[in-house]
Amino acid sequence: MRLSFSGLRALLLLPLCCPSLALAEEQTKGQQTHTHTPTHPTTSHPHDVQAKEVEYITTHATTEVTQRGGGLIRPQHGTQSISEVGRSYMDVQAPTASAFQLVSILPGANVATSDPFGISPNTNISVRGLNGDAIGYVLEGMPLNDIASYGGYPNQFADTENYSTAGLQQGSSDLDSPVLNAAGGVMKLSFLDPAFKPGGFASFSYGSFNTRRGFLRLETGEIGHSGVRGFASYSNTHTDNWRSGGYDTRQHIDFKLLKEWGQDNRASLVGSWNRAITSYYPFTSLKDWKTYGTHSGALTHHYEPGDNSYNYWRLSRDPEETLYVGAPVHLRFNQRYSFDITPYAQSAYGNFPYGSQLSGTGNYYGTLPVSSLPLTDNQTVRSEYTQRSYRAGVNMAFHARYKWNDFVMGYWYDYSDDNQRQPFTTVNDDGSSANIWGDKRRDRVLMPNGNPYLAGAFHTMSQVNALYIGDHISLMQDRLAMDIGFKEVMMHRWGTNDVPGPQRTISSNKAEPLPRFGMRWNFTKQDQIFLNVNTNFRAPTASSYYNQYAGTDANGNANGSLSKAGTNHLKNEYSIAEEFGYRRTGEWITASVTFFNYNFRNRQIKTGEPNNPNISTSINAGKQTSRGVDVEIGTRPWHHLSPYASFEYLHATIDSNIAARGDLLPTAGKTAIRSPHFQAGAGLRYDDGHFFSMVTMHYMSHQYATFMNDERIPAIMTADLALGYRFNNIGVLQKPTLRLNLSNLSNQRYLSGINSTAFNAHTTTGLHGTRIKGSSPDYFIGSPFAALASFTAGF
Repeated sequence: MRLSFSGLRALLLLPLCCPSLALAEEQTKGQQTHTHTPTHPTTSHPHDVQAKEVEYITTHATTEVTQRGGGLIRPQHGTQSISEVGRSYMDVQAPTASAFQLVSILPGANVATSDPFGISPNTNISVRGLNGDAIGYVLEGMPLNDIASYGGYPNQFADTENYSTAGLQQGSSDLDSPVLNAAGGVMKLSFLDPAFKPGGFASFSYGSFNTRRGFLRLETGEIGHSGVRGFASYSNTHTDNWRSGGYDTRQHIDFKLLKEWGQDNRASLVGSWNRAITSYYPFTSLKDWKTYGTHSGALTHHYEPGDNSYNYWRLSRDPEETLYVGAPVHLRFNQRYSFDITPYAQSAYGNFPYGSQLSGTGNYYGTLPVSSLPLTDNQTVRSEYTQRSYRAGVNMAFHARYKWNDFVMGYWYDYSDDNQRQPFTTVNDDGSSANIWGDKRRDRVLMPNGNPYLAGAFHTMSQVNALYIGDHISLMQDRLAMDIGFKEVMMHRWGTNDVPGPQRTISSNKAEPLPRFGMRWNFTKQDQIFLNVNTNFRAPTASSYYNQYAGTDANGNANGSLSKAGTNHLKNEYSIAEEFGYRRTGEWITASVTFFNYNFRNRQIKTGEPNNPNISTSINAGKQTSRGVDVEIGTRPWHHLSPYASFEYLHATIDSNIAARGDLLPTAGKTAIRSPHFQAGAGLRYDDGHFFSMVTMHYMSHQYATFMNDERIPAIMTADLALGYRFNNIGVLQKPTLRLNLSNLSNQRYLSGINSTAFNAHTTTGLHGTRIKGSSPDYFIGSPFAALASFTAGF
C-alpha cells in the first residue's frame, strides 16, 4: 500500500482516535494493513484519490485516523456532491442515534424527530426541500425503502455501533443505485468490516425517561485458515414515552461475514433483523400546539370508557418486524476486468393501528352493506392497518478498463409483493388487545359470513428491470475525470383491490430514461472543481392506484360511496439536477461549496377530484424549481480541537397552480413546502485521547406547511453536548469509556418538522372564484432535554 506523508502523520495521531479505532489498533497489531475498493458497483473509483490525499487506512474497517471536523467531514473526489460522517463522530454520539440523527447537521438535511433517542418511527428527513419518500436508502448495496410508500424508517436499519460511514448524496443517486424514488438523492450506509482477531465490543446505556439499552458485538476473527471472518451483534432497548402514556421496546441483530482473497476480491453476507413495538407519538395542529403545547393530542395513560376511550395509548401500539439480507461480491479477474454482484432479500410486517369507535349496524364492506357486526353502538375498537411485504432482487455490473476508460455495463432486477389490510379488532375492558399484531383471524371483527370486516384491502406486485451503461474517463494522470452514463428503468406493477366495488384489478407499465454526465478537475493537488447533470425519478406509491370506499352522505351516515379515487395515469416524478462546486482537501482544511439547481416536474400530491371535492385522488401538480448553495468545512485536530460548520441557502418555488375543489389555487411562485431558506450546523470537538467532548448546534429557518404559504412553523435552533473519558486498558477490557450525551441543552419547546401538508390552511379564493376551505397540516413535536449515560468497552 502506498502511504503518503499525510497518512504517516495520521498514524502518529492514532492516540487521538475514537474507542472503536483504538480497539481496531489492538486487534490488528502484527497484521498486515490493507486497502480495498467498494463492494458494489459505483460511479466512483479508487484511483480518484491521489497518493498525497490519502486520509485514512483500513484495519478493522474503513476507520478515520484524522478526525477532520470531529468526524463530520471526509475528503470527496467524485463528480457528485456527497457529505459523510465517519466512525469517529458516531463514537461520541448517543448509541441509540438513528441514521437520520447522524446526518442531521450535514448541509441540506432537514430532520424531524419525535423522541430524543431515535427509537420512534415518527421521524422524517427532507433534503433540499424534497421529502423523505423522494430519498433512496441503501445499505451495503441493498435498498431499504418501504416498497409501497418509499418512506425510510431508520430505527429499523442497523445499530449505530456497526456503521462505518453514513453519507447523504444530496443531488442524485448513483448510476447503479437500486432505487425507484430517488428524485431527491440517496442516503448511503456501510457496515464495519469484521476484525481479524476474535473479540468483541459491549455497551450499556441508561438515561432520561427510563431509557436503558444493552449492546454486544462478538467478532469471530479469522475462522480456521479459511480467510473468513465475521461479527454478529444484538441490542435490546427500552424507553418510556416522554409524552403520552406507554413505552417503546426494540430488539435488533446485525451480522456480517467477509472473505477477501487475491488482489481486491471480496465476498460478504450482511443482514439486519429488527423487532420493535412502539407507541405512536401523536402529531399536532398549529392551533392545538399554541393552545396545549406538548400536551397537544397526547394519548391518555389510563383507559377511560366513553367518548374518549379511543385515545388510550395501548390502542396505538405499533409492532413491526423487518429482515434485510444482502450478499455483495466483488471479483477482479485481472487488471482490466472486474465484476460486482449484490443479491438481496427482505421481508417486513407491521401494524399501524389507532383507536376508533365502530357500531354493529350501518356499515359497508366496500360498496356492499353489512347487515350486522358483533358490536354494540359506538364500541371502542382498534382500527388496524397491517402491511406484509416481501422483496428480492439482484444488482450486477461488469467493469472493463481500456487505456483511460473504465466501462461499466449493469443490470438490476427487483421483485416485490406488498399486501395491505385494514381490519378491526376488539379490545378488553381495560383497553388492552389480545393481539397487537392484528394478524390472527380469531381476534378480528367478523361479518355474518365469517370473513373479516375490512375498511380496505389491496395486494400489489411490482417487477423492475433496469439496464445501465457508463464510462469513467480518467485523463492527465487522473487530474481530469468524467463520468458518462445512461440508465433505463422499466417497471411493471399489477394488483387487486380485494374489497367489493367496481375496481378489481390495476395494472401499470412505465419506463424512464435517465441520462447523466459528471466531470471533476484537480487543478492543484489540493483543489478541485466538479460539475454534473443528473436525472432522477420517483414512481407513484402503491396506494395511489386504488379506490377506497365507506364514504358518507350529508348526514354523516356510511353509504358505501367512493371516498378515494385510484388512478394509474400518474406520470413518474422526474427531476433534472445540476451541480457545480469546489472542494479543497488540504493539510489542515477540508471544505466544499456546491451550487445546485433542480427542475422538478410531475409532482404527485393528493387532492380533491375537480368535479367532486369530497373524493380524494392523486394528481400531477406540475413543476417545482429549487436553487441554492451548500457549504461545509472542517479542519484536522489543532491542539486537540476540530471544528466543523455547514450552511445551506435554498430558494425553492412552486411553478404551477394546483387544482383543488374544482378550481385552481394560485400557488405559482409560492415557496415550496418543507423548504427553509436557511439552515446551518456547527460542531466543535475536543479530544486528547482520554477526555473528549463535542458540542453540536443546528439552526433551521421557518418552513411552510401549505402550498399557499398561509401556515408555517417558526425557526428552530437546538444544541447537543457529548462528554466522555477513555481509560487505559484494564485487564481484558480495551479502552473502557464513560460517555454522557445531552440533547436539546436549552430544553426548547418546539415543532421539529412537518408531518402532513395541506393546500391552504385558511379559506382561499381560487382563480375561478371558488371559495376553497382550508385544512390544518400536522406537525412533529420535538422532544425536551434528555440525558443518556453509556459505558463501552472492547474485549
